[in-house]
Amino acid sequence: MEGKTIQGDEFAPLLGPSDPPAVIVENRGARSPYLLICDHAGRRVPDCLDSLGLPAAQFDRHIAWDIGAGALASRLGRRLGAWTVLQTYSRLVIDCNRAPDHPGLIAEESDGARPPANQDLTPHERARRLDEIYAPYHATIREELDRRAASGQPAMLISIHSFTPAMGGLARPWHMGVLHDGASAASDAMLRLLRREPDLVVGDNEPYAMDGIDYTIPLHAIARGLPFLELETRQDLIADASGVERFAALLARVIPQALSGLA
Repeated sequence: MEGKTIQGDEFAPLLGPSDPPAVIVENRGARSPYLLICDHAGRRVPDCLDSLGLPAAQFDRHIAWDIGAGALASRLGRRLGAWTVLQTYSRLVIDCNRAPDHPGLIAEESDGARPPANQDLTPHERARRLDEIYAPYHATIREELDRRAASGQPAMLISIHSFTPAMGGLARPWHMGVLHDGASAASDAMLRLLRREPDLVVGDNEPYAMDGIDYTIPLHAIARGLPFLELETRQDLIADASGVERFAALLARVIPQALSGLA
């Protein structure tokens, strides 16, 4: 295929000896009711995919990962003493917040970039990414929720994302957004609490709505009837360590209030 950059045998494993695992779990075994997840924490690409044929600078952009979100989830997990599940690989390799049959699962185009290695994939090439990156991430979340259900340990799922300060030439005024799908006691409480914070502009289903595109929270929380929060933070506010610390401290203070009594 012209322009497609895949190295090695198509039928060999996707992840080789030098590639990290698809999932990082921090604070494993913590007894907190919270389970933090970050679908777009990482920006790695398996070595055999040769950066998907893109220049390295593309992996500094929002198209490759949720800038600052993984660091925020990690720091927040430490503050809350909570299991934290981080996806290692770039959303350009496969997007773990999309259904397996969603057309955006493996992006052929993203904000002007067209990864050569994502064009005209064979069924086997798609299956490798699903089996070796996507499936282990969701299995890690599912197995921990199953374990908690069996043992009676409370479970509250908190999904951490980030968004660009502008999109399509339009500035986004929100500092944070709370996403939900219809009525949600946890989301309502979180909105009230965040809007009490001075100088914080908070969006209700902004800059995105949970409108059927999101996959992880509907699959693991809504389907089980679990309390959940899906939180978006603007990327310029968490692009460095001080910003991450500021928002981790804020969320560690507010989340227990929002989720109090909902387990």
